[in-house]
Amino acid sequence: MTLTIRLSPADNVVTATRTLEAGTQVEDVAAAALIPSGHKIATRAIDRGQPVRKYGQIIGYASAAIAPGDHVHTQNCAFAATDVAYEFGTDLQPATPATGDMFQGFRRDNGTVGTRNYIAIVTSVNCSATAARRIADAFGPEALAAYPNVDGVAAFVHGTGCGMADDGDGFEALQRVMWGYAKHPNHAAVLMVGLGCEINQIDWLLEAWGLKQGPTFQTMNIQSVAGLRRTVEAGIDKVRAMLPIANRAVRTPCPASGLKVALQCGGSDAWSGITANPAVGHACDLLVAQGGTGVLAETPEIYGAEHLLTRRAADRATGDRLIGLVEWWKDYTARNRGSMDNNPSPGNKKGGLTTILEKSLGAAAKGGTTPLTAVYKYAEAVTVPGFTFMDSPGYDPASVTGQIAGGCQLVCFTTGRGSAFGSKPAPTIKVASNQTLFDRMPEDMDINAGDILSGGTSVEAKGREIYEMWLRVASGEVSKSEAQGLGDYEFVPWQIGAVM
Repeated sequence: MTLTIRLSPADNVVTATRTLEAGTQVEDVAAAALIPSGHKIATRAIDRGQPVRKYGQIIGYASAAIAPGDHVHTQNCAFAATDVAYEFGTDLQPATPATGDMFQGFRRDNGTVGTRNYIAIVTSVNCSATAARRIADAFGPEALAAYPNVDGVAAFVHGTGCGMADDGDGFEALQRVMWGYAKHPNHAAVLMVGLGCEINQIDWLLEAWGLKQGPTFQTMNIQSVAGLRRTVEAGIDKVRAMLPIANRAVRTPCPASGLKVALQCGGSDAWSGITANPAVGHACDLLVAQGGTGVLAETPEIYGAEHLLTRRAADRATGDRLIGLVEWWKDYTARNRGSMDNNPSPGNKKGGLTTILEKSLGAAAKGGTTPLTAVYKYAEAVTVPGFTFMDSPGYDPASVTGQIAGGCQLVCFTTGRGSAFGSKPAPTIKVASNQTLFDRMPEDMDINAGDILSGGTSVEAKGREIYEMWLRVASGEVSKSEAQGLGDYEFVPWQIGAVM
């Protein structure tokens, strides 16, 4: 393994593959100070105000003169908005069509395919959260032993649903989330629980989305049932009646084209954009070739890389929708007195990421190379196959909640610093960006992409490994996050707008 990695001939920095002592010779320069692993070292002089380049792109501007061999990080590289000319459809690389890959899934009556078989308790408002949890808690392993085809009874509770406007972005986003979970292919049956007087009325949802009550879709309000205890008792009875019906579902062979995979990253480091994210991108390309769908999200984490995605837009309207989302986020952060560069966390920076531009260029690699076929609102139903994008915050639980509501049956989550994230009803598969993390958190990491750096594995080979694991987990193999029971507290609808 070389001491540094150069990602583009146009770059004026390289990345250290291990901690470098002062005086270590790399390329044609000597390290002026200790350079931590994953951090950047200048290979040429960069005058104050001049761009710092990595991935062949601008990741920031020198806030002080940088000499060859200097450690390039927050002390001398600053964020500034970049001014790029957008191109549309100039980098279209369609996947070579491929068919034949299958997984064992649950075929639903509406034509969708599930990778899990849950009964969901979905709340309309925080006031019914306790009732929902108590209903779900009544169905532990012993209660479900007689129903081997049911993966569990899961409560999806949240902290909003009232004190909000009954129209506008926030209300519409929450209704899309509820509809998406109510109709999710990983749910065999759904019970919705409300209070009764909240802004987010269940009856409005049923009317707006054409949902009909029946044996596998029930609703109830605490006020109508006459109290918490009676609601819990009635809810338990309803779920008991659903269990035999849900248990009739069995796995059958299904084409990979039926899969929608949420593409996520969190706790990122400098290696995320060099190992794990490009490998997931190749896995996405393999899925798209089968007619499946990859869903990238986290709009603040493509800021500074969106011009690369518009080049892949299947048409101008799709590219314009993506730019519109970025412009909305610029305004959103400005009116809340924030900055798009607030996104890199302290952990991200410790791992070598300096600005949001650098983080975004690495994060966007999860989308692979195929054309961008569609751009969606938060939690909007994903209907177009191929590589797609969904608007969301960079906050992982809120972002994944939107992707699952959109129909994703699997979540693929890359991390470099480490993450304990998991999700229901769509299981999360975690990919470590470096060997150290994989060795440190073996109970949490499903795949080690660090051997791209340390073991000579190619991005393509690792992408194939990730894709094949998607098919296995879709068929019922338990991911590391599932084995630890994660997912009951990671349902977090994005709360937009004023709380009143």
